[in-house]
Amino acid sequence: MVTPYHIILASNSPRRKELLAGLDVAFEIRVLNDIDESYPVNLPTQEIAEYISKKKAEAYRHSMTADELVITADTIVVLGDEVMGKPRNEADACRMLRKLSGQTHQVMTGVTLTTLQRQQSFTVITDVTFKQLSDEEIQYYVCKYKPMDKAGSYGIQEWIGYIGVTALNGSYFNVMGLPVQRIYEALKTFGDAKACPCDEKP
Repeated sequence: MVTPYHIILASNSPRRKELLAGLDVAFEIRVLNDIDESYPVNLPTQEIAEYISKKKAEAYRHSMTADELVITADTIVVLGDEVMGKPRNEADACRMLRKLSGQTHQVMTGVTLTTLQRQQSFTVITDVTFKQLSDEEIQYYVCKYKPMDKAGSYGIQEWIGYIGVTALNGSYFNVMGLPVQRIYEALKTFGDAKACPCDEKP
C-alpha cells in the first residue's frame, strides 16, 4: 500500500479519475458542488492553481474522517500574462486556441493532499508548444470535441494534441490534469506520517 489512508478524489473529471486509477491505489470519488474558485487579482500566476486547490480542500474538511485523505486539484493554462480557464462557449474556445496557435504556453496544476492531521500542496508546470493551427483545424476540433470543460480549450490526449503539439517539456499527465508521479511520491510521505505519533493531534 502506498498509504494507509482511504483516498478521496475530489473531482468529477473522468481524466483525473483515469489518471489516479493508473497508480493502482484504491480511491473513491466525492464531489461537492458550488465551491468558490475565485482568487485575489494580485495573486502571482504561478500560485493561482495551488491557491484554488487549497480552497477546494477546505470545503471538504468538515466532512472528513480521521482515516481519509482528500486530493483536490486545479489546472490552468497560462500564455504570457493571460490565465485561460474553461471557455464560456465555442467562440471563446476558438479564441483561446487561436492565441495558443504557434506559441509555447504553460499548464499549471495545483494539488493539495489533506488529512485531519496535515496538508501538503504543490504546483507542477509543463511547457507545451503548438504548431501554427489553421482556422479549419481549430473549428473542426471545437465543433467535434466540445472542449468546454477543459482549461485552455483543449485536451492534449485528443485530436488537437495529436496534430498540434510539437514540443512538451515536463509531465504529459500534468497537461491532462493530474501530475500523478508527483502525487505518488507525496502519498508515500503521508503513509509514513500516519505512523508517526508526533504528527497526531493531542
